[in-house]
Amino acid sequence: MGEAFKYWLKLGFISFGGPAGQIALMHQELVEKRRWISEHRYLHALNYCMLLPGPEAIQLAIYIAWLMHGVRGAVVAGVLFFLPAFFLLSLLAGIYLAFGDVPLVQGIFYGIKPAVVAVVLFAAWRIGSRALKNEVLWIMAALAFIGIFFFHIGFPWIVLTAGILGAIGGKFWPAKFKGGGGHGASNKAYGPAIIDDNTPTPAHAKFSWGKLALKLIAFVAIWLAAMFAISGNQTLTDMGAFFTKAAFLTIGGAYAVLPYVYQGGVEHYTWLSGPQMMDGLALGETTPGPLIMIVTWVGYLGGVAKGVFGNPIAGGIAGAAVATFFTFLPSFLFILAGGPLVEATRDEIKFTAPLTGITAAVVGVIINLAVFFAWHTFWPKGTEAAPFAGSFEWLPVLIAMAAFIALWRYKVDIMRVIAACALTGLLWTLALKMLAGA
Repeated sequence: MGEAFKYWLKLGFISFGGPAGQIALMHQELVEKRRWISEHRYLHALNYCMLLPGPEAIQLAIYIAWLMHGVRGAVVAGVLFFLPAFFLLSLLAGIYLAFGDVPLVQGIFYGIKPAVVAVVLFAAWRIGSRALKNEVLWIMAALAFIGIFFFHIGFPWIVLTAGILGAIGGKFWPAKFKGGGGHGASNKAYGPAIIDDNTPTPAHAKFSWGKLALKLIAFVAIWLAAMFAISGNQTLTDMGAFFTKAAFLTIGGAYAVLPYVYQGGVEHYTWLSGPQMMDGLALGETTPGPLIMIVTWVGYLGGVAKGVFGNPIAGGIAGAAVATFFTFLPSFLFILAGGPLVEATRDEIKFTAPLTGITAAVVGVIINLAVFFAWHTFWPKGTEAAPFAGSFEWLPVLIAMAAFIALWRYKVDIMRVIAACALTGLLWTLALKMLAGA
């Protein structure tokens, strides 16, 4: 548990690249290097987390930690996953409100954004190379990309369709939808794991109706106690209710929740402005932790804007804490309550085949996200109506290519790649300023 604590804390500080990058980072460390969990068990957990509302990367961390160390491990992994980002974004929000735009910081972002493009593409390659084991799954990934990129089909509909196709395929074409790799293949690639393909389910992870009922009761009690604690302030109460709904109603991770948070935070409750929301999104994309941490930014600015506690710092921290707590609380419920059922069905094709289909579709969706990031990075002034408006930024293309080659060919650590790209962007900005001054 002590070693696990140190790893989850480290992950909270280095988990760049959004959910795709974080999932790849955990695979590299936990499956390939440390061998805490086998490839098959990892992918089975990932498939389940992809189905859930909310941030799939932190849910995957909670799942693996719960499988290893029970409820205690789940709480430690989940909290440490977002805690560094919570403090960092709260600090940045305070600086942002106090000092406004900083050109040198924009230079750092200029280098980081193409690095994020490379990280997401690399994650799509890594997940795809493991999950797309035959032509049927490749076709499903391609159709998912076409559906979301060209026809703007919602992520929930893609997940639902992929799950249905997987269920049908598992019944009539089971060989094409067999989840994960076999025990022998897993050992051949990485060696034995602590939680291996054939490792029995731990006692705490076995399903029972009694345990499920107790967990549901505990969740409701915690939620009611938290709502009661903030009931004296209308803004905080509104945030608690709003971010609870956001956590339950949005499937597809941070990218799916963003339109909902924008609509509520900017248009309905006016906790912040549209440009402030976009600035927060840029920071969320380039700081460690899940991208859903944008809620911390929204909560902080909302607490300040609405004068919570009559003090900007106290109000901002209170708003950030409420938004973060109520966003992530359901993720613990989904894993602690649903995990035992998922473990009980991991060897049954009728349950694993739909999840295999969903994983294939998610590869296509991740590629779409990489294309979306690339478009906004290479054509920063592009719009829906004029996607290639403004000048083409050639330097970010070179940075993205170099970052991808470093990750793919030379296996450079993701943190080092992002740091190098950030330094490149900063030096480029300083050089342009010097030339302009001359």
